[in-house]
Amino acid sequence: MLDSIYTGMTGLLGFSSGLRTISNNTANMNTPGFKGSTVQFADLFYSDGNLNGGHNGGQIGFGLGTRGTSINFKQGELRNSDNDLDLAIDGLGMFVVRDSAGQLHHTRAGQFEFDSTGILVDKLDRAKVLGLDGGGNLVEISVAGLRTNSAQATGSVKFTGNLSSTATTQNATATVLDAAGAAHSLSLAFTNITGSSSATNSIWSLSVTDGSTPVGSGLLTFTNGNLNLATGRVTFSYAPAGVASKVVTFDFSSDVTSFASGNVTNLAMASRDGHTAGGLVKSTFDADGVLTLTYSNGQTVQGASLAVSHFDTIDAVRAIGGSRFDAIDPKAWHIGRANKDIFGSIRSATLEASNVDLSSEFSELVIMQRGYQSSSQVISTANEMLQELFTMRGK
Repeated sequence: MLDSIYTGMTGLLGFSSGLRTISNNTANMNTPGFKGSTVQFADLFYSDGNLNGGHNGGQIGFGLGTRGTSINFKQGELRNSDNDLDLAIDGLGMFVVRDSAGQLHHTRAGQFEFDSTGILVDKLDRAKVLGLDGGGNLVEISVAGLRTNSAQATGSVKFTGNLSSTATTQNATATVLDAAGAAHSLSLAFTNITGSSSATNSIWSLSVTDGSTPVGSGLLTFTNGNLNLATGRVTFSYAPAGVASKVVTFDFSSDVTSFASGNVTNLAMASRDGHTAGGLVKSTFDADGVLTLTYSNGQTVQGASLAVSHFDTIDAVRAIGGSRFDAIDPKAWHIGRANKDIFGSIRSATLEASNVDLSSEFSELVIMQRGYQSSSQVISTANEMLQELFTMRGK
């Protein structure tokens, strides 16, 4: 009967561990990236008492053993966030972070931000989020030196429209940017040097001026109203006061014609390159985990790509708290890029919720409670039998 009390005690200890596991799961039901656990039970050793003399007839068990817990790595629900740097992985993979001691950890909780030095870090403990360089090496992800986007001078301007072949002169304007981002309005004066009587060929001379200062010139040749592409581009060097010179090309090679249309031209600037200086207004990651920076001048720049990791077996994983995991066996872990091979895609402005299923946890809670009650009842019964034995001895 003392053995029965001991066996009942193993049940109390085992179901207490199960209750603690359920308690931890339910307490973290709203923890981003949390992975629930399940306690693993197994029966203890047996003794061979040969009570009946037959095969296995004398084996008596010694209770319940707890073999640890098993982590459930099922993906949690993906929920939208207001922060573009809240990231989630849709599919397999974990983010890789390095703590202040230089140790690598892995997590599904992507609550990130750029710190004051421009490095991407975890919001909770400032661990650095790692990416991959071109050689596949782990590196920090930083926007240092990328918070502003420098101005770029205009190098090409495209025009569309028609130069009336019956007119003798036509005018247009174009706005270009210098290396400092300042805008300059250039005047274009077209002169039909073949005269309006030519029905087949026409040649237009072009003079480009900045105010009263000539800056470029060229010839445009048309046959039956269509531009000869060999003359479709006029290139000149433009040097506004106080800034370096820049070679500018006026491109007329697409959708520029010279047909009779009265004496009115609709030739106009269609597009140009170059841009003013801009400040960083948005930082996000695309599905491949590539950092994309957007500036106030409309420009976008791509940066480093996130590193993601995965394991071959859960035996190579150890939970350390903070929704993080360590590699017990580094050989069983693989690091790569998102949306490639086995790895899932990155979802920006999204967080992965805990994968705890409350309905399952409450069901397991009832089972643990009943198991604990049953084990305690066994102990109470064995105690009563011992008390009866002591009473018999006293009589």
